[in-house]
Amino acid sequence: MGVVGSGIMGMGIAEMGARGGWSVTVVDTAPAALERARASIEKSVTRAVSSGKLEADVAEVMSRLTFTHDLASLTPCSIVIEAIRENLEDKVALFKELDAVLSPTTVIATNTSSIPVAKLGAATAHPGRVLGLHFFNPVPLMPLVEVVPSLLTEDWATEMADGFTREVLGKKVIRAKDRAGFVVNAILVPYLLSAIRSLDNGVASLEDIDEGMVGGCGMPMGPLRLCDLIGLDTMLLVAESLYSEHLDPSFVPPALLRRHVDAGYLGRKSGRGFYDYST
Repeated sequence: MGVVGSGIMGMGIAEMGARGGWSVTVVDTAPAALERARASIEKSVTRAVSSGKLEADVAEVMSRLTFTHDLASLTPCSIVIEAIRENLEDKVALFKELDAVLSPTTVIATNTSSIPVAKLGAATAHPGRVLGLHFFNPVPLMPLVEVVPSLLTEDWATEMADGFTREVLGKKVIRAKDRAGFVVNAILVPYLLSAIRSLDNGVASLEDIDEGMVGGCGMPMGPLRLCDLIGLDTMLLVAESLYSEHLDPSFVPPALLRRHVDAGYLGRKSGRGFYDYST
């Protein structure tokens, strides 16, 4: 198994592959990112073992992971999952590179949350082996994965990816059509953007908006805290992608979201988003 991208999503996907008993190669161009991923995965696995949620030897799980900047190291893989930033041009460029190093029978899956899979498959020489596997953050804890074949995806690739996700990664699977946002984000994103608009319009404080949805609707986390967890830059890219496909006003990014991204307030990862995480 290969994973390209060692950010939050990439490291979570890689961890689940190693937990499932597979050898996992993690590729990233930034050595520092690879080292952070290694340390974060080891910490996560150790925590899972200590809490009794995972019966495994931490050293054995970590021994299944290889971290490298060399894309060619993915050649032996049966499935490669792309988890780089949510940018169409970057993903298309990567998929073309993967074409040059992977066997035509290697499944290529994208973890995109909003970009139509067919756009990525069409950029490759073998679009029949390309599909979407949309994971949710944090990957080790969230049980669901959306399996998204495009019009170009062949049945064998869909069945392989579906079985791998269920049996190796231990996830629940739902099938989604190849439309921007798939099932979950097409419903979730308008809700999150509505919360941002409510804050921008002075309906209530951010704390009261979040407390209202937690206490009044039983949500596990308030929408504004969830935006900070996702990353406000990612929220902006997803909203723009969804609006460009559907032209639905509910997907238009609020001005307040753009201003936070302009200011570098990207959420938890930057130490400041709608909330301040610096202390």
